[in-house]
Amino acid sequence: MFNFSKKNLFIAIFLISLIALISAYFIEYILGYRPCSLCEYERIPYFLAILVVLINYKYNKLEKHFILLLGIIFLIATILSIYHLGIEQGYIQESLLCDLEKGANIIDKVEILKQLQQKSISCKDVTFKIFGLSLTSYNIIISLLLTIGLTNIYFRYEKNR
Repeated sequence: MFNFSKKNLFIAIFLISLIALISAYFIEYILGYRPCSLCEYERIPYFLAILVVLINYKYNKLEKHFILLLGIIFLIATILSIYHLGIEQGYIQESLLCDLEKGANIIDKVEILKQLQQKSISCKDVTFKIFGLSLTSYNIIISLLLTIGLTNIYFRYEKNR
């Protein structure tokens, strides 16, 4: 396996996260594909990763801990994406996570009517694919590779110093 300098590692994670977010917002706002609730939640780890990378430049003495934190962030992203893929494939039934938008303002009748008139996107409906795979599938691949890579770098940190 090729040897990444730690500085290049953080730059790569920053760029991967930035490209993932830009792509998601491009698909949503320019191409017009509305994401489901889980798709929106799957963006959070990329925001967190960017934040961790930026904090690392300020507190780089804690670099090993930030590598571990990034590994945990992308492990959670992998689990969330696998859960979403299970819903897409029909192995897992949609949960409250897919319907939080609808249940948020249940007290107000006007809000309930407004919610019913809006077209909601189901977590099991794949609205956008690239080469036959949903964005959730790509997110699993990216998050899993980052989790494995970061875990490997974390456990070999002292050796590669």
